[in-house]
Amino acid sequence: MPDRARILIVDDEDYNRKLISGILTRQNYSIAEASNGEEALKQVEKFSPDLLLLDIKMPGMSGFDVAKRLKANDDFALIPIVMVTALSTLGHKAQALELGVDDFLTKPINVAELIARVRSLLKVRAYYKHMKNYQMELEIEVEKRTEQLRRSMEKIKAASLDTINRLSMAAEYKDEDTGAHIQRMSNYAAAVARRIGLKDQSVQAILYAAPMHDLGKIGIPDRILLKPGKLEPDEWKIMKQHTTIGAQILNESSSAFIRLGKVIALTHHEKWDGTGYPYGLKGKEILLTGRIVAIADVFDALISKRPYKEPFSLEKSFAIIEENSGAHFDPEVVRAFFTVKDEILLYKNKYHDSESRRKRRMTPFVRPEQAVGLDDKLHMV
Repeated sequence: MPDRARILIVDDEDYNRKLISGILTRQNYSIAEASNGEEALKQVEKFSPDLLLLDIKMPGMSGFDVAKRLKANDDFALIPIVMVTALSTLGHKAQALELGVDDFLTKPINVAELIARVRSLLKVRAYYKHMKNYQMELEIEVEKRTEQLRRSMEKIKAASLDTINRLSMAAEYKDEDTGAHIQRMSNYAAAVARRIGLKDQSVQAILYAAPMHDLGKIGIPDRILLKPGKLEPDEWKIMKQHTTIGAQILNESSSAFIRLGKVIALTHHEKWDGTGYPYGLKGKEILLTGRIVAIADVFDALISKRPYKEPFSLEKSFAIIEENSGAHFDPEVVRAFFTVKDEILLYKNKYHDSESRRKRRMTPFVRPEQAVGLDDKLHMV
């Protein structure tokens, strides 16, 4: 059985309250009374009425004052108010309407009119309550669907990062001596990007995409890739193709991480002075991500053992980087690199080749749960 509608009767005259209360009680409404404005406001909070029958002229707080207070409160503003008064001038009605009062009854009360007005306004109140409940249910459903969408997006990002893990590990298998290379150089690149001032979202995107920089080496014959000496001109020509091979492998992906990986694969061997490859881009023709990854990749190659060289000392490696500022590297990127030198050394010491060889078949480089949001336009940095 539905709850009875609740009506609050506010009048300083006891006779008027009892009269109206008797009429409405017989209509099966739940009734509460208040004899003044202050009591009315307390009863509104306690009784939660569906309708107010409110006298205008009362000692202390008038009916206008009560109406103004209620209509200014979001919790009570939609409660219909009927002014019940002997005052019937246009001025009083205009003032009441400005305050948001819903209807008027003139004393002495006509019983049929009272019942009709009450029924009509209670229908309006029921509609408002229905719409409010519907809105709350709709908001809950929207929140639920939004959470489902967020979880779905997290799964998509995790799948994207899992693909990156596997692609990057595939490139690692080509050379046992570069096991931790992608871990070091990607963290170097992220540190430099952060120092330059890229947003956290972009920094993490570079961290996840940088491991794909040498993916194209999968397509380079081992006789060239692992040659323990200087490459012949025709061999070097083939070796340089790993940039475009990597870009072809990563081309037309729906994943923003992989699209950024394509940019990095294609540009990380370009040089600031235009003497790099594959396109001989110069200066800021090279996208910023490529310029950042270039310095990270070269530094780690300098300090690492390769089939064709022993590792250089840190002093010599840092000196080579500095000497090539404005030639191989963007001077701004070089300054950022040296500013985060301590962080670079931290990552250098943290990721060892021997440790990587032991763990790499068990632990992927980027964990799927590390997925973060990514601006799809980041690959244009």
